Amino acid sequence: MQFAWYGRDAAQQAQSGVLEAGSRALAAQALAARGLVPVVIEPHVEPADAMQTLRRWFGARRIGDAEVLLFTRQMNTLLRAGVPILRALEGLQASSTSATMAEMLGRLRSALDAGHELSQALARENDTFDRFFVSMVRVGEGTGRLTEIFEALHHHLDFQRLMREQVASALRYPKFVLIAMAIAVAVINIFVIPAFAKVFANLNTELPLMTRVLLATSAFFVQQWPLLLGALAACVAGARALVGTPAGRMAWDRWKLALPVAGKVLRKSALSRACRGLALALRSGVPVLEGLRLAASVADNAYIERAVMAMRNGVERGESVLTACRKAGIFTPIVLQMVIVGEESGTLDEMLEEVGLLYQREVEYELKTMSQQIEPILIGGLGAMVLVLALGVFMPMWDLGKASLK
Repeated sequence: MQFAWYGRDAAQQAQSGVLEAGSRALAAQALAARGLVPVVIEPHVEPADAMQTLRRWFGARRIGDAEVLLFTRQMNTLLRAGVPILRALEGLQASSTSATMAEMLGRLRSALDAGHELSQALARENDTFDRFFVSMVRVGEGTGRLTEIFEALHHHLDFQRLMREQVASALRYPKFVLIAMAIAVAVINIFVIPAFAKVFANLNTELPLMTRVLLATSAFFVQQWPLLLGALAACVAGARALVGTPAGRMAWDRWKLALPVAGKVLRKSALSRACRGLALALRSGVPVLEGLRLAASVADNAYIERAVMAMRNGVERGESVLTACRKAGIFTPIVLQMVIVGEESGTLDEMLEEVGLLYQREVEYELKTMSQQIEPILIGGLGAMVLVLALGVFMPMWDLGKASLK
């Protein structure tokens, strides 16, 4: 990873630059070895050229997870066969059916031709490769196990894709029902109730409270629909802007984990990714502190990420992994017992892999039963909506029928 730094030398003169390091701490150590006192160290992002930026703004297709997964598998196969990295990238670029992917592979080749390592070239493609991917490739370069790293990354990315697809599939049905209910409410308020309002206006009698509420709500929808659309757009834009901030994302991710049915699925899914990511890092020779940092980056949840980083800080202070896990408060007693066994036997990576598989099986079970848990809630909501409409629309007609019989 590249870091932009600003600091002062021994003569108190301002200095700045960009250097390659695995973390901020390592970057600070490298600067101190040069006799520099760092003041600011931030991740460095290479500025994109104007044409690349315009293509991104006006519809250039982003490289998807499936293409990254295929790239990882192909690199593993080619390197295992003894093909040099440059020739492997050249072959993949020539055979790519995606113009966006071919351009990215061309940029990787150009970076390697300029003398950069593969991890440095991948770090520049931060829209495609995350920190975990780049860090693992850097570990593979340093240990000479790049082929094994690409194979492990392929299995890891495939696991992440499977988890995301399973969660999205389970949430698809309730999303569809909620959207259908929202559309039904809008149609009823805009078209159905106004038609009944003309009938009720000729009754010349006091309407029930529920009917008056429905008529007032419908009138507000019909008269103020531009205001409602504007308010909805403002809420969506405000929510996106809020989630884009660290505090807003933390609150949003924590709220998602507290949802009645889907929350425990999202929690176990995030923990499964973090545990398997840490197991992969440890198995590849990454130190525990760096492995915990990488595991936090693949959790895909700010709340879980903060808990894992708190574990890292605890281990850095001298605590055992077990103590850090207990203080994090995000693992079950069974998981803690497996961590005990892993620490005592020296097979922590294997136990963490088992923990990840355990969470994966629990997620799969929860997803299978999620529809059964959500259906009563959705049916209750639909029933309440129908009851309100029935009381508000048909009660005046019922009163009118009874009056005509007298």
